Amino acid sequence: MRYNERELLCLARQPAEKAAEVLMRVPKKGSVLKKRLVKLVVNFLFYFRTDEAEPIGALLLEHCRITKEEENVFSISFIEEPERKYCFECDSEEQCQEWIEALKRASYEFMRRSLIFYRNEIQKMTGKDPLEQYGISEEARFQLGTRKQ
Repeated sequence: MRYNERELLCLARQPAEKAAEVLMRVPKKGSVLKKRLVKLVVNFLFYFRTDEAEPIGALLLEHCRITKEEENVFSISFIEEPERKYCFECDSEEQCQEWIEALKRASYEFMRRSLIFYRNEIQKMTGKDPLEQYGISEEARFQLGTRKQ
């Protein structure tokens, strides 16, 4: 995926679907848990030092696994780079579960499956393909059982 730094900074300033201060460990040798403000915007998870307005990093939530590690702790790892694992410790078990659910809903894969489900439901109810009017109904990414490469 291509994006430039200015566009990413603009996205980081948008209202968040979810934001909180949590403890975070990056996948660097010797890394320790540090308090970070994390902010979910669309399918990017931005992380900030708690006293700064500019993000110090961003994770694109695609082709990743969100895993419950232990009480109040979850991780994000990437399918193509499993050793690239970010850990997050929340204040409570409830907050941890909320983050896991929000992050899973933020992925392209989840949005694609939802679009296909609702497309099929609308087609059952109306007898018409709702994507046909946009000329995209035959695109592979909108077909059940195909994966975006």
